[in-house]
Amino acid sequence: MNISKKRKEKLLTLSSCLGVDFNDIALLDTALTHTSYANEAKNSIIHNERLEFLGDAVLELASSSYLFNKYPEMPEGEMTKARASVVCETTLARLSAKLEVGQYLLLGKGERLSGGSTRPSILADAFESIIGAIYLDQGWDTAYKYILDKLHDDFIAVEKGYNLKDYKTILQEIVQSENKHIEYELISEIGPAHARQFRFAAIVDGAVEGLGDGNSKKEAEQHAALETLKKYKRI
Repeated sequence: MNISKKRKEKLLTLSSCLGVDFNDIALLDTALTHTSYANEAKNSIIHNERLEFLGDAVLELASSSYLFNKYPEMPEGEMTKARASVVCETTLARLSAKLEVGQYLLLGKGERLSGGSTRPSILADAFESIIGAIYLDQGWDTAYKYILDKLHDDFIAVEKGYNLKDYKTILQEIVQSENKHIEYELISEIGPAHARQFRFAAIVDGAVEGLGDGNSKKEAEQHAALETLKKYKRI
């Protein structure tokens, strides 16, 4: 695969942010190539759907293995629920956004202009594709450690039982126990109508304690609550 010098430099920058030194940087390039881009290309280009399929399987095995070994008394049904709460579109899209994966994605013109680089479904799929690329390039052990590192906070939430509650409820209970007041304030609203992105602030007694983004107001508020819980070292 021919990768331009400029593109390679961008991929190496992302590789550094990921903390993975790829042997074959072309795998990362493929992981970031959306079907819309491949469909519009004049030459035959491999898109990321196969890597996404592989990454999804690796994520499921890694999270299943962790839960199985970490909680030997946890019933199968609870493990399934816990895994679903951790490995979900919201979580994967948030991790992608944190790594600014969107700016490295190769998207078709229409997809790019309609806000595809910030669309949660695309970001989540890209994260799975990156996992697939790491697995192929570095092997199981590296992929497993990488997944556990990125999902650490979410697995802690499972350990504390937070996965069974929403973050706003948890934070509300903590704030009320300290006789404080919490409210959520819309900070920004960007993007086209079908791909809106919201940012909310969690404000406790007049002070901004956490910011959260999401493709709905509810999701953004949840993320703001999560960031506040992290700040308070409750998760």
